[in-house]
Amino acid sequence: MFKKYCLFTVLILGFVLSGVAQSTILPKGSQAPLFTAPATQAGHEFTFSLKKALAKGPVVVYFYPAAYTGGCDLEAHTFASNKSKFTAAGATIIGVSADDLQRLNSFSSDPDYCAGKFPVASDPEGKIAATYGLKLIPPQPGVKDVRGKLVTHGFIPRTTFVINKKGVIVAVFSSSIDHINPAQHVYNALAIVKGL
Repeated sequence: MFKKYCLFTVLILGFVLSGVAQSTILPKGSQAPLFTAPATQAGHEFTFSLKKALAKGPVVVYFYPAAYTGGCDLEAHTFASNKSKFTAAGATIIGVSADDLQRLNSFSSDPDYCAGKFPVASDPEGKIAATYGLKLIPPQPGVKDVRGKLVTHGFIPRTTFVINKKGVIVAVFSSSIDHINPAQHVYNALAIVKGL
C-alpha cells in the first residue's frame, strides 16, 4: 500500500510540476530575498530568519512540494543523513513548503525524514517562494501522501538555492529544469558549500 501511495503521489506531482514555466526563477548571481517564516525543528516551533542564518555562514534554501510524499521524503532524509557534512562546511539548511506547521512538526521530528536535524518552514500561500521566482501550484484533488492522507495545500516546485554568507545566490537546482532527482539536490548543494 505504501508503494502505491508513493508511486501515485510521485506521478501526480511529477506531472503537475513538469508543466510549470520556470523562467522566473532567480538566477545565480542574484541577491537572495531575505525572509522570516514560521518553522519547526524536531517538533519545536520557532521563527526562522534567513538574515540571522546568513550571519553564521552559507545557507541552503530548498523548496519542496509536500511533506510525506515520495521525492520530498527522500530529499529530507538525504539532507538529514548528510547534515554533519553541511555543518562541517559551515552551512545551514532550511526546507520550505506550503505544508502547515502541524504536518511539519511531525515531519521534522520523524527519524525517517528530517530526523530533527534541520528546520523546515511553512509558506502556505507561496509568498516566500514567489520572491524566489517560484509559482505555487494550486492543490490537486485526490492527491494523498504516503500515509494515505489527502494533501490539501498547493505545491512549490522542487528548487534548491545555495546562498553564500554575503547573501548572493551561488547555485540553483531545479528538478523541472535540470531533471535531477531529489537526492541529487542534496549532493549538488553539498559540493557547492564545501567549495565556499
